Amino acid sequence: MPETAAPKTPVDFWFDPLCPWAWMTSRWVLEVEKVRDIEVHWHIMSLAVLNEDRLDQLPEEYRDMLATQAWKPIRVVTAAWQKHGEDVLGPLYTALGTRIHNQGEGATLEAIAGALEEVGLPASLLDYAEQEDFEFDAELRASHKEGIEKVGQEVGTPVIAVPGADGEQVAFFGPVVTPAPKGEAAARLWDGTLLVASTPGFYEIKRTRTQGPDFSNL
Repeated sequence: MPETAAPKTPVDFWFDPLCPWAWMTSRWVLEVEKVRDIEVHWHIMSLAVLNEDRLDQLPEEYRDMLATQAWKPIRVVTAAWQKHGEDVLGPLYTALGTRIHNQGEGATLEAIAGALEEVGLPASLLDYAEQEDFEFDAELRASHKEGIEKVGQEVGTPVIAVPGADGEQVAFFGPVVTPAPKGEAAARLWDGTLLVASTPGFYEIKRTRTQGPDFSNL
């Protein structure tokens, strides 16, 4: 009998399409998918939900961004997921992120509409962007809670979770990296990240960011 290929390692990735650092990390994970036996499963989380109880602690510019931009794309992505299934999340995230970040359009209604059209989703999903009583708010919050509870409230997006050696999930925030590594460099970062994240008692490596997100190689 022919040998059956070993199943790929599932990688769960929680994102908010507005976050440029999550976008960088997501492009790195897709590069890893080419050179390691992993399969990425996309989930949503929300910067607006994450910060809604601590707005008074945030800079005014960030509060304004959350109020004017953060809800629109995540609501549309959530509605697309609920109405058309989880398989639309990856392609829609790519279409949205390319417009928001790489092309510098921001989280505008025009950018969201263009992303929906690119992946063949109904234009009517745009109606959810500014829906005050959001129909799928409970589902959005449940997905956000699932991801953030794996790593704690002190971090944000992205959250990545993989099976550990003992069968329990190993989850971590990040890595925050720019530009997104390619090829074997992407694989080395993946291997190293899993190594430190799976070490009992390990919590953090960090240094001051001296460079903003670099989308030039995406």
